[in-house]
Amino acid sequence: MPQAYDPNNIFAKILRGEIPCKKIYEDEVALCFHDVAPQAPVHALVIPKGEYQSFSDFTLKASSKEVCGFFQAVQRSIEALKLEAGGYRLLSNHGEHAGQEVPHFHVHICGGGHLGKMISRS
Repeated sequence: MPQAYDPNNIFAKILRGEIPCKKIYEDEVALCFHDVAPQAPVHALVIPKGEYQSFSDFTLKASSKEVCGFFQAVQRSIEALKLEAGGYRLLSNHGEHAGQEVPHFHVHICGGGHLGKMISRS
């Protein structure tokens, strides 16, 4: 059974303005900012402004306006980052096995150079 949303996670604090971020794009449903520990030449995060823990939580509980607006914000962020021509990768982790570090739904946008294999086994 999923745990309750933690309003003290780092993304919730960023949304409340308690922690600064290097903003790329923002609208009424989403915020995009640069990752503080980039894993690619360009690495940004897009987060919805609502309290959602995962993709499933978001798509099952958010309004159609929020879901559509969120993915439009992802596209606008890609455009703001000027990644369309060279390409980019979108990634969203959920749960322990996927390595989700912050329990707030988010999409990583990575690009700016060759990214290598999608998944490497260690």
